[in-house]
Amino acid sequence: MGALVEELRARVAGVAAGGGEKAVMRHTSKGKLLVRERINTLLDPGTPFLELSQMAGYSLYGTEDVPAGGIVTGVGRVAGVECMVVGNDATVKGGSYYPITVKKHLRAQEVAQENRLPCVYLVDSGGANLPRQADVFPDRDHFGRIFYNQARMSAQGISQVCGCVCVCGCVCVCFR
Repeated sequence: MGALVEELRARVAGVAAGGGEKAVMRHTSKGKLLVRERINTLLDPGTPFLELSQMAGYSLYGTEDVPAGGIVTGVGRVAGVECMVVGNDATVKGGSYYPITVKKHLRAQEVAQENRLPCVYLVDSGGANLPRQADVFPDRDHFGRIFYNQARMSAQGISQVCGCVCVCGCVCVCFR
């Protein structure tokens, strides 16, 4: 049992390293914080962050590695309020959305809605992963559902805040 726990810890540490040394160097050479650093800066000092679904995307696409599904989600305290935090990991394929990224993002929103947690989105994304875009956009329970959920939660009085930290022409919807 101890060996399995150690193996899991090693895999989680590997996932937390993001898209690999080369991608991390490219990202930080631009003066940008890594997603987990960005989240840590956002959170109230000394408060915990409960990261969700760290193993999403693990070995899902064969040789194409998508650590943590390319997105970090979790619950943390911001300005004294428990919030759902969603941040793209731009070291993983430029923060682009794979089908698993969408699934993980939607699950985080579901948890936020069920628990009435305000959402903070730290966007650093190149949009949909082009080779897989047919699986990202196909129907109502995919990419567009993210914006639908934001609008619904806002209408329910659950704050939605978005910070766009990328250099692309991304579109962010911010509510309440």
